[in-house]
Amino acid sequence: MGLDYGPLQTLLDDPSVTEVMVNSWDRIFAEQKGLITEVPFRFVDDRQYREMIHQLVFQLHSSSEQTNIRYDGVLPSGYRYNITLPPMSPQGPTLTIRKFSNKIFNLNELAQEGCLSDKAAQFLDAAVKARASIVVSGGTGTGKTTILNSLANCIPAKQRIVTIEDVPELKIPLRNWISLVTVEKPTSITARDCLINALRMRPDRIIVGECRKDETFEMLQAMNTGHDGSMTTIHANSASDALSRMESLIMYSKFEIPMKVLRYQMSEAIDLIIQLRRLADGRREVSEIVELTGMEIDVITRGVIFARDKNGVLSPTGYVPEVLKKIRQAQIPLADAVFDPGVIQKARA
Repeated sequence: MGLDYGPLQTLLDDPSVTEVMVNSWDRIFAEQKGLITEVPFRFVDDRQYREMIHQLVFQLHSSSEQTNIRYDGVLPSGYRYNITLPPMSPQGPTLTIRKFSNKIFNLNELAQEGCLSDKAAQFLDAAVKARASIVVSGGTGTGKTTILNSLANCIPAKQRIVTIEDVPELKIPLRNWISLVTVEKPTSITARDCLINALRMRPDRIIVGECRKDETFEMLQAMNTGHDGSMTTIHANSASDALSRMESLIMYSKFEIPMKVLRYQMSEAIDLIIQLRRLADGRREVSEIVELTGMEIDVITRGVIFARDKNGVLSPTGYVPEVLKKIRQAQIPLADAVFDPGVIQKARA
């Protein structure tokens, strides 16, 4: 029997809606173009809403799970959902649905939309092809997965890719691509388990949808042991915060490693950090692209390759990155003018 989403069906069918948030039967919100607004749709009453929640739980979860007060999963449409029940949400059930776009934006399309500049797009395309290891950093709803998808689609078709996610969002049009997904029940398979297994699958590159726990350490090891060109995302508000968060995740995972050694491994494993931000009007953009350049005493040194200028354009700073050596060695064409800050670009509307 199919699921009846009631008044939510209109929102789920609308391609401009990226997230649906139900606080109660008569308070429904949706995200469109990065902005969250309350919508005029509502359930007939609280009973209809609770019946839909019950239907979701009954059809998508095993009988042993049906006494929980929190549920995560994937709808038949492929959208990710989260449900909370009292007493966790004392005012009543809540439902949040994250929709995934079927369209994969390439870097040039993102440049046309103003998410990044043409020069930055050219540089990132060359860096991915030359096997630069990349961390995409940003807060909630900044478009980390969109950028990661765009970067992944720059990978040459000959290479073997293994992706690791909690919910399958990445779409990579390569024949030699394997998707691994974490599992909660009946047997727990964590992202770290997937990553360890991925190392036995002879991948050229590993892509982790998001580093959240102890898989962070394994990801660093993979990048440092022949899987350069791998990529991941992390939840952080700046490039510096991204490094601090990676340190924290590894330390909280109880890996006994001196901080100086850990920072050295990070500086050796990661080539680039792409920082994202979300503007007040809902637009998402790359705010800067940073290269990790090594260590000085116990501090990871960095160079800013691209940053937003006074016109709001992601422009070169004049810093020529070390990763250019990889690009040249791989014979990937990239004009020197990409790093020239002298050419003034107008901000896109």
